[in-house]
Amino acid sequence: MSAERPSTPPRQNAAGPGQLPRGPLTPEQKRKMELNRMKAKALREQHEAELAAKTRSAGTSPNTSQPTQGLKRSHASMTASNPPPSTVRDARTTALSSDRPLDEIKPARNFTRYVEYDFSKMTDTKGGFLTQEDDPFNKALHVPDDKEAQKPANMTQREWERQQLLQSLRRNREGPFEPGLSVLDDKSKQKTCRECGSLEIDWKWEEQLRCQICHSCKDKYPDKYSLLTKTEAREDYLLTDPELRDEELLPHLEKPNPHKSTWNSMMLYLRYQVEEYAFSDKKWGSSEALDAEFERRETDKKRRREAKFKTKLNDLKKRTRVEAYRRNRQGAAGGDFGDDLSTNRKHVHQWGRTVDNPETGIGVKTCVDCGMEVEELEF
Repeated sequence: MSAERPSTPPRQNAAGPGQLPRGPLTPEQKRKMELNRMKAKALREQHEAELAAKTRSAGTSPNTSQPTQGLKRSHASMTASNPPPSTVRDARTTALSSDRPLDEIKPARNFTRYVEYDFSKMTDTKGGFLTQEDDPFNKALHVPDDKEAQKPANMTQREWERQQLLQSLRRNREGPFEPGLSVLDDKSKQKTCRECGSLEIDWKWEEQLRCQICHSCKDKYPDKYSLLTKTEAREDYLLTDPELRDEELLPHLEKPNPHKSTWNSMMLYLRYQVEEYAFSDKKWGSSEALDAEFERRETDKKRRREAKFKTKLNDLKKRTRVEAYRRNRQGAAGGDFGDDLSTNRKHVHQWGRTVDNPETGIGVKTCVDCGMEVEELEF
């Protein structure tokens, strides 16, 4: 047996096809490798010395920080000797280490560029739209909306409900805000219902519509005291917009639009007031004259509709004659019915679904482009 120490065989410089074999290391390369190895060894020894010094200052032996074969290390042994690096962004770890303040926590790479806003110094511009604060005299911006009414912070819910109730009673002139009634007043000055003579009239209608009527008579005579919208008064009684806007001529009620709160307010008129003005000598004179005017306008509307239809039909005939004339001028090369003469492309029929003719009982197909019809027989 040979007493020589076994050694690792040298690495074979097996070069692939088309490659040159790797040459041996130069002395300069060997010197750099040795310097790097010595630097790494010195850094390791320095780190071990610092770790041992920290362990002695903490009052523990250096052997406790070394892992034991077959035993699991505790969390305290790992955190006491090895402080977390500065790049860790764990709030729990930061709270445990007193020598690492929160200012040293660096944000993630994707969040290093950001803008920090101070919301206490920012102004809400409402997206550039005009509001009531910008133009307090514009009535279109002051649309009553129940959603805008919010309870003040210094008011309880019960106080807020009571205030809303009082505002509603004051607006409708009901309850404590209803005008007082007394039997001692002069009867000539008392306001009574125009139908039954009752003293309990609707004060809101009396103030805005100038109509003295009680609630029971409103329900009893709906043909006279029902409310009409502005569109109904304009279309049914043929009234104009200036007449409907004149409050001295036709008083009206204004209510929020039920379709959308931002639209114009809805204007409501009393039916008997509208009929009195429409049937008077100032407007149409009687209901028969109003019906005659309505029939005349419907006849004119029908005549204008027929004239418009005839104009379009004559235009279609003129264009058809021009196309037929161009086809005749081109002769046999003009193509068949439905061909596009402007581009000289041959028309390809696109037949629709077969429909049975009720007179002959034969199926008929129609081209969806040119309208040509052909009969189809099934055997």
